[in-house]
Amino acid sequence: MPNVNKIRTALSGRPRGDASPLSSARLRTALTVFFALDGFLFAGWVVRIPAIKHRTGATASTLGLALLGVSAGAVITMMLTGRLCRRYGSHAVTVVCCVLLSLSIALPAQTGSALTLGLVLLLFGVAYGGLNVAMNSAAVDLVAALRRPVMPSFHAAFSFGGMAGAGLGGLVAGSLSPATHLFALTGLGLLVTTVAGPVLLRGRPAAATVEQRAADASEQPQKMNVHARRIVILFGVIALCTAYGEGALAEWGALHLSQDLGATPGLAAAGYSLFALTMAVGRLSGTALLERFGQTRTLVAGGTTAAAGMLLGALAPAVWPALLGFAVAGLGLANIFPVAVGRAGALAGPSGVAAASTLGYGGMLLGPPVIGFLADAFSLPVALTTVTLLATAAAVLGYAARNATNT
Repeated sequence: MPNVNKIRTALSGRPRGDASPLSSARLRTALTVFFALDGFLFAGWVVRIPAIKHRTGATASTLGLALLGVSAGAVITMMLTGRLCRRYGSHAVTVVCCVLLSLSIALPAQTGSALTLGLVLLLFGVAYGGLNVAMNSAAVDLVAALRRPVMPSFHAAFSFGGMAGAGLGGLVAGSLSPATHLFALTGLGLLVTTVAGPVLLRGRPAAATVEQRAADASEQPQKMNVHARRIVILFGVIALCTAYGEGALAEWGALHLSQDLGATPGLAAAGYSLFALTMAVGRLSGTALLERFGQTRTLVAGGTTAAAGMLLGALAPAVWPALLGFAVAGLGLANIFPVAVGRAGALAGPSGVAAASTLGYGGMLLGPPVIGFLADAFSLPVALTTVTLLATAAAVLGYAARNATNT
């Protein structure tokens, strides 16, 4: 099977005959661009939430209901995206969802009520959820073909994209209206997709990975027995606990800084940018941490650090200590999600990755509306302390799962 061998050789980065070692590098670069663009667009939306809240006249609870549109759209799509990827390929689904995300991001600034905001955020959630599952599916295929643990680099790209998007949002918050800003993000998203999309569409890792998956299935036919399924769910819950914190900070962090602590729009936007920066730095160092301390210690230390940081970020009486707390929380949360999803994949293959990722992203998307309801019932600082509780739970569950790993 010379064609399959050529594809496999190209993906593994080893030259053979006329096969170029750059093909795998280009494919990896294109996929990294999509991860970064996803984070950039999402952050560009979240830093304008305070302005859009004011425009629509929404209360904390009605804003939480509107944000539930993102959650509902994403969760529904996540359950279907796996089938779409199997039928049309994860690369094609990634490109289509990125186009849809770029188009839908301009819509929230055009709404005048919480109801219409929720409806357009439903579409935004469909695109966001589909893109994240498709990208991670493509990344799993590429990691398997390369036989190198490069998954953390993709998640670091998402964090760097989020940092850049939040930073840019902070710079333009005082001079550009939300409508102008988000419309510009639409143009940028479509432009980047036009450039990187063809590279991804030309890449065909499936020919190599389908054979590899079939071989893995024949070697481990009972991978998803009842015991393995329970462990996969356990790691999925760990991912959910930490992604809850990421979603909460993304969509409520800027509002907390501006509303409760009196930060300027630019400084409020910098809160999420700082959180994304420390998360990205933590993910870049994730491989070294795992090699030195192992997965269980990394999970426990990360959860404990995030819990302490978020407690400071939520209850600090001034802006600068709160920003420090956000930074510490980002450092703690950085590697928990990739480790949890990676362990689920090691136990149950791609189906384990899909299950844990869906639970994890569900936490990211369900966290913001929960925070909204709690903020209306108590206060936003009190509501944000739930991030501390769930980060602590992740640390406890990570320790409980120590016997489920090989470390």
